[in-house]
Amino acid sequence: MSLEFNGNTIETTATGYLVNHEDWSEDLAKFMAEQEGIELTDKHWDLMNFLRDEYFTNNQNQPNTRNILKAMADKWGQKLQQKDIYDLFPKDPSKQGGRIAGLPESRRKGGY
Repeated sequence: MSLEFNGNTIETTATGYLVNHEDWSEDLAKFMAEQEGIELTDKHWDLMNFLRDEYFTNNQNQPNTRNILKAMADKWGQKLQQKDIYDLFPKDPSKQGGRIAGLPESRRKGGY
């Protein structure tokens, strides 16, 4: 599969993840999010930047929903519930957020 973006063909897997993470850019993330009906806010970017940082600087770690929830509660300085981050990425913050953040598909099961 592929995406047509800014006159370029970006290769993706059958499930929509980038084949080459180096193709990712913030503009591509905005485009991918729009395709899924998501308008990216600062909170979306916080979550995606956390996922990217964990992947690229922590041995390709892909945090589950529980770890994302803890990290975002610390970042935003407020108590959060799982619903709060699912409101950002309804199809699973770790999977949908990771896809839009340009990360490979997570193979772990479960979300919490």
